[in-house]
Amino acid sequence: MKKKTGIILISVGSVIAVLALITAVLAIGAWSMFGTMITAANSIEKLEDGLYSMEFFGDYGFDAFIEQGGASSDKEVADYLTVFLSHGFYKPEVSVETEGFGCSTVCTKDENGSVWFGRNYDWEECRTMIVHTKPDKGYESFSTCCLDFLGFGEDYTPDGSMPDRILSLAAVYVPLDGMNEKGLIVADLMAGDKEETHQNTDKPDLTTTTAIRLLLDRAASVDEAVAMLKDYDMNSSIGSAHHFSIADASGKSVVVEYVNGEMLVKETKVVTNHYLTECEKKGIGSEQSHLRYDKLDAHEGLAGEKEVRELLESVAQKNYPQSEESYEKTMWSIVYCPDGLCADFYFSENYEHGYRLILSDKEGFLKH
Repeated sequence: MKKKTGIILISVGSVIAVLALITAVLAIGAWSMFGTMITAANSIEKLEDGLYSMEFFGDYGFDAFIEQGGASSDKEVADYLTVFLSHGFYKPEVSVETEGFGCSTVCTKDENGSVWFGRNYDWEECRTMIVHTKPDKGYESFSTCCLDFLGFGEDYTPDGSMPDRILSLAAVYVPLDGMNEKGLIVADLMAGDKEETHQNTDKPDLTTTTAIRLLLDRAASVDEAVAMLKDYDMNSSIGSAHHFSIADASGKSVVVEYVNGEMLVKETKVVTNHYLTECEKKGIGSEQSHLRYDKLDAHEGLAGEKEVRELLESVAQKNYPQSEESYEKTMWSIVYCPDGLCADFYFSENYEHGYRLILSDKEGFLKH
């Protein structure tokens, strides 16, 4: 998948205007309006080339986003974010561009009965951010975001100027996987075709990525997550078909798919990029998706962190033929442990060096 495109595109000029307003308001002593955002922006750290981290504690506007009905498109998410960042003082034009990606997930247990969940995110080379959030009302979590999906251009530097750092706050609204303090894990994967989902009832709306944010903030188990999704109209992000891989600390693991506007759920320990639920599209997807699924599904017996990491490496994109027309890389692999409320993160197929992520750790959530 060769195109570099974006979920949310807010012009740098717009954010500079927002920042100018923030600076002016701060000058007259209104830190309470923008201080949380400035603190979050200043927390951004470059971990290595292409990889960043950020922490956002407090109100990042998601409760208000849900209360006003959510959003039925990525453009509506971008509109809301810009107004939130400027506290309504500025309303720029926003545009959206789209594309797709692949992935694999697997859920296991070890000899002690502890649950482990592995996730590969496959796409082209991209900048990535690990996001640690503690909302005022909701669960603490960490999640990962492909910054290139934000569409801010080649000159955008996540840890650079304050305008660029303010841009990076949008990452909170576009997680692609994550785990919260209750041990709930959610990952977004492409399904087997390009059918977009746009449910249209009187329920509030979610996009694919804001659905993940909702579940990380508010759901404690698979059952709660599934029930919660039923209360919203789903709308595809990045113009394609998606399915969610969801697991929890009990070891329950499901896939949630949307076919012909209907939400379908099936228990499964493995998810890749073809349809799995009992429907007319079951099995539709790429040959490589089936190869990865079969390899993960063939694993029998117990598997802890080491074994799950090895399973993820065995289906990383380095094991499959690539071409200029269809190039992918496993941009990150992450092994989640709900029992320990921690995860090991491996960037860009470097399985020799991991980052340990820990929730509710007074010394900081990320260990180099």
